[in-house]
Amino acid sequence: MAILRIFARHLAVFKKIWFTNVMFNFIEPLLYLTAMGYGLGSFVRDIDGLSYIQYIAPGMVASSAMFAASFECTYGSFVRLHYQKTFHAMLAGPVTVRDIVAGDILYGTCKSMLFGLVILTVIAALGQVQSWWALLIPLFLAIPGLAFSLLAICYTGLIENIDKFNYYITLFLTPAYLFSGVFFPIHSMPGWAQAVAWFNPIYHSVEVCRALVLGNSNPSLLVHAGVLVLLAALLMPLAVKLMTKRLIL
Repeated sequence: MAILRIFARHLAVFKKIWFTNVMFNFIEPLLYLTAMGYGLGSFVRDIDGLSYIQYIAPGMVASSAMFAASFECTYGSFVRLHYQKTFHAMLAGPVTVRDIVAGDILYGTCKSMLFGLVILTVIAALGQVQSWWALLIPLFLAIPGLAFSLLAICYTGLIENIDKFNYYITLFLTPAYLFSGVFFPIHSMPGWAQAVAWFNPIYHSVEVCRALVLGNSNPSLLVHAGVLVLLAALLMPLAVKLMTKRLIL
């Protein structure tokens, strides 16, 4: 299949730069865990019966996965589209725009799962994993990884200047990260803000990761996963349409 060949091409490139990629996604969450969990955490009372580092650790897994997918399908996809003309070259063969989009999204999703697994391993080494349910997290991360890859590639299909990714990061990713429940409970916010949080995809990812790390499996996790699946289903046709305009029309 063309999608798998595109994915294999991206993996071949990743093999050459994997160390830089992994170290960036390893060091930054580790710094947050150390500074926020042990530093700030010494001044913060327990949250929902958890120490502060126990509370934020699962959120680091979810956020690392989010950033991995987002950066790959923004900067990575834009470079392949605009500078390297990789997508244009692919279209010279028996490949469609849908194949290209699907291949990029598959790659972004796999990176999301990989880097989420890296941080999950880190927090496990720090003694912050309380349940064997956490082993399901890398599989679950395929769902938010898909959603964030699609969000990112939709934005990539809208812009013609790489500097405009600053808007995506500053006005969308950063607020979504800060108000996702990673650093403080959403239920501590006003009612309207709690309602808005349901439209924040990283919130759903954080809720599932935290529950699995703590062993709190319950049917509500399926609701959070379902919201992310619905978002991905709605975005896929839009991503193909936007990239078609950039590559063909």
